[in-house]
Amino acid sequence: MRRAAKWLGATLLGLLVLLAVAGVVTTRHGNPDLYPVAAGAPRITVFVMSNGWHAGIVVPRAAMAEVAGRKGHAALIAVGTRFGGYDGLEFGWGEEGFYTSVPTMASVTFTAAVRAAFRPGNASVLHVVGLAGPPRVMFPRSDMVRIDLSEQGFERLLAKLDATFAPGQQDLGPGLYGPSRFYRAVGAFNLLHVCNHWVADMLDAAGVPTAPLLDTVPVGLLFDLTWRAGGTSLPPPGVR
Repeated sequence: MRRAAKWLGATLLGLLVLLAVAGVVTTRHGNPDLYPVAAGAPRITVFVMSNGWHAGIVVPRAAMAEVAGRKGHAALIAVGTRFGGYDGLEFGWGEEGFYTSVPTMASVTFTAAVRAAFRPGNASVLHVVGLAGPPRVMFPRSDMVRIDLSEQGFERLLAKLDATFAPGQQDLGPGLYGPSRFYRAVGAFNLLHVCNHWVADMLDAAGVPTAPLLDTVPVGLLFDLTWRAGGTSLPPPGVR
C-alpha cells in the first residue's frame, strides 16, 4: 500500500513538472516593438470577455472599418458594413456543431463536448455580435479584461482576424444572441486549439505576451492577460 502511494505521488509530481516545463516552453513573450504602447503614443482599446466557458474579443467597429478599408481586408469590410450601426463588434471562434447548438453552459452535452475536443478535423465558425454600447455594460455578467494596443498592433490583429474568415465570407445564419451572425471560418477546433487559444493568437499578433497552456481555459486566459500582459480587469457595472 505504501509503495503504491509513493508511486502515485511520484507520478503526480512528474506530471506537474511536465506541465510546468510545457508551460514555460510554450510561453510567447510578445513583441516589445508593438506592446505595451509607448507613453504618449496613440492606442486602440480592445476587450477580452468570458462567460466562464467561452472567450471572445471585442474591437471598436469604426476603427476596424477604417483599417480594413485601408488594408483591403474584404471579410472585415463586409462585416463592418453589415454591422454599420454598432459601436463595437464581439468576435468568437469555435467548433461549428458545438458552437452553433450550445448557447449556454446548460445546453452542453457530454457527446457534443467530446466530439468537439477529440474528433480530428472539426469545422470551425466565427460568431460576430454587434454591440450598441460599452462592452462592460453590454456583458454585465461576463468577466472582462481591457487591453490597450498600439495602432500597428491593432492592424496586425485585424489582419489575422480577417484571415480567420473562410474565403467568400460565408454567412451561416443568425448567431446565438442579440444582432449576431455565424460565418464559416478556417482552422480546425480541437483540445489543443480551442476558442481561448484563438483569442490568444489574435493578441499574440498584436504583440501581447500570451501563454497557450495557461490560456486553455478562460480563467487562465484572463489571468494571463492581467498578470503577464498588464491588462486591466474590469469589475461588473456598479462595482468599484
